[in-house]
Amino acid sequence: MGCGVSKSNQFHKHSRKAVTTIRAAVLIQRWYRQYVARTEMRRRYTWHIFQSIEYSGEQAQIKLYNFLGYLMDNFTPSSTERNLISHIFRENDVCWDTEWERYFCYKNIEVPEVYSGPHLTFPLTVEQAVGLLEAFRNKKQLHSRYVLELLLETWKLLRLLPNINRISTCQSKEVTICGDLHGQLEDLLLIFYKNGTPSLEKPYLFNGDFVDRGKDSIEILLILFSFMLVYPCDVYLNRGNHEDHIINLRYGFTKEVLTKYKIHGKRILKLLQKIFSWLPLASVIDQKVLVLHGGISDSTDLGVLAKANRHNYVSALRPPKRRNHSPAAMSIDIDMDNELWSASKILQRRASFTYPEPLGPRDCFHNRSLQDFSTRIKANMENELDSSKKKENILAAALNRSQHEILSKSTDSVSSDTTKDEWRQILDVLWSDPMNQDGCTPNEVRGGGCYWGPDITEDFLNRNNMQLIIRSHECKQEGYEFCHNRKVLTLFSASNYYDVGSNRGAYVKLGPDLVPYVIQYQASSMTRELTARQSVGRTERSALKVLREQLFAHKSDLLCAFKKFDSKNTGLVSLNDWASAVESVMHLNLPWRTLRCQLVACKTADGTIDYCDWFNELAIKGPNTDHIDQSLLETLYRHRSTLETIFRIVDTDNSGFISMEDFRQTWKLLSVYLKMEITDEDICNLAVTIDSNQDGSIDIDEFMEAFRLTDKKSRLERGRSMFMGTASDLTKLEDDPSV
Repeated sequence: MGCGVSKSNQFHKHSRKAVTTIRAAVLIQRWYRQYVARTEMRRRYTWHIFQSIEYSGEQAQIKLYNFLGYLMDNFTPSSTERNLISHIFRENDVCWDTEWERYFCYKNIEVPEVYSGPHLTFPLTVEQAVGLLEAFRNKKQLHSRYVLELLLETWKLLRLLPNINRISTCQSKEVTICGDLHGQLEDLLLIFYKNGTPSLEKPYLFNGDFVDRGKDSIEILLILFSFMLVYPCDVYLNRGNHEDHIINLRYGFTKEVLTKYKIHGKRILKLLQKIFSWLPLASVIDQKVLVLHGGISDSTDLGVLAKANRHNYVSALRPPKRRNHSPAAMSIDIDMDNELWSASKILQRRASFTYPEPLGPRDCFHNRSLQDFSTRIKANMENELDSSKKKENILAAALNRSQHEILSKSTDSVSSDTTKDEWRQILDVLWSDPMNQDGCTPNEVRGGGCYWGPDITEDFLNRNNMQLIIRSHECKQEGYEFCHNRKVLTLFSASNYYDVGSNRGAYVKLGPDLVPYVIQYQASSMTRELTARQSVGRTERSALKVLREQLFAHKSDLLCAFKKFDSKNTGLVSLNDWASAVESVMHLNLPWRTLRCQLVACKTADGTIDYCDWFNELAIKGPNTDHIDQSLLETLYRHRSTLETIFRIVDTDNSGFISMEDFRQTWKLLSVYLKMEITDEDICNLAVTIDSNQDGSIDIDEFMEAFRLTDKKSRLERGRSMFMGTASDLTKLEDDPSV
């Protein structure tokens, strides 16, 4: 009996231990699931912040370009405003290719003896291409003579290529496909290190967006072009939406080229415009896999794309204008024929905004930003049509054209139906994104192209007897993503795109079986030093910094929203009201209640938020701005990128400086674009503040840097340099209660 009791006690003792162990395991599991859920939530809202800001910038650039294009179509040629911006719309200046080649001639450029970079001779050899790669790896710069020569050879080759590349595989070959690189040389070097450089046995296809945002865009282009010249049948390039000189004005490539090549940068940029316009639009592998940068729409027709005059679309944001050909076979851009206009007294009218009525959501979408200025319409459509007819008559008389020829021509602002269809299809190919829902709708997030659904993919693949679409254009956290029943693959090759640790890069190898094999990587060595917690925390802090900047840029709207909840004008709102007000202004669909502790430190004892103190934590860093109207400062910060883009356009000689008069005209353009009044006095005060040396000109870079947002109470606002440390530094940072 005693032995039995002893066993029973032991059983109960072990049972209690087992129950305790199970409870502990359940608690640990519950904690871990909560931790994973919180981490995933942080990861998702961080990603959402970055993408929202990126896409809003693209949308703003398209709206600005549409607006400036409308000014070109409707201002009189002699107007000051039109003269400021006309040069960016001369992309369709046409003359014989031999004349362009004379303009781009490099032979009169001498290479000094002290030059230590790579030397090129043509035709290029494999050794020279590899040598160029190694030189750029070692931070050397190619001389402008060789740059122009290499670009000229590339331009000649691209003019021989079709709109759609045809690529085939065999048992011994795999095609390597790379997505967006965006000027990140580290990623390209890592791809070549892991996969090998291009060769007869290792063909490559690069799917657009080689430039912008990164600091080594020109180096990436030169590397890709050099290997394409060596292996013209084994290196293929597709055009992306950033191979566009209008987009380059905003996202850094124009500035990069002019900084690295101060003397010949302008010629290099002009030649690159020509090259970008000749890049093929898509590639087809083994007749079964379509590779293009953006995507498709319900109207995408490979037959139309194959026949399009792709070089006419120097900027895909605007359809090319009709050009009248003179007997000498030279082309005359009607926009440039200012002398004819100035000679006509009939058309000496004031610069007014005359916009046609919208035609419908799909047809008018790409120019929809013009509707934003409907309140400024001063003339009706009948007057505008009369003016267009007068314009045609004057040009007909001047160019000795018959009436029949003139009637067969479109006006400046209206292209033929065929050209419009071509343009829309090219725009869709470069700008579109897939969506989960069926159908095809305008891409209002980016401002260009469309969203297309699984049904559109299925129909397109069936019609063209294909099985897969590979596209890029969107940053993905893992570097790639399948959708539409694995029939669409998004590929993005720029790792750490938003910040170190934000995303992986990836490339795809496609063999004869046409089954994509994805290889992922991360180029920065710093990511290997970070723990998962540190990586998420770092990216989150960077996103919150961007978010605080956007909140400050909408200060006036937010104050109005807060005051709707603060009827007694106490300066305080509840957490729920604060979150509702912020979402009503920002429309970012973020968990604002959760983010409150990261965004707002001004919380009272009863849990309400002092929104006035919250805004006082943020300020413009720069010269003394007390005498400058605060609403003007907010406008400046809110539209910094748009303002800088206009500055770059006005700076026709690419010197980095603009005169006081051009500075004033820039602000006038911005005021019309934003539909707000900016007085001459405010503009003068702003100019005087910046022109510290009183030389009568404005340094664009200094101006943009002078007005920078800082958070007075947060160490996070010191910028990216704060995080350029080791893993141990970041561990210390996470333990700091102030962070």
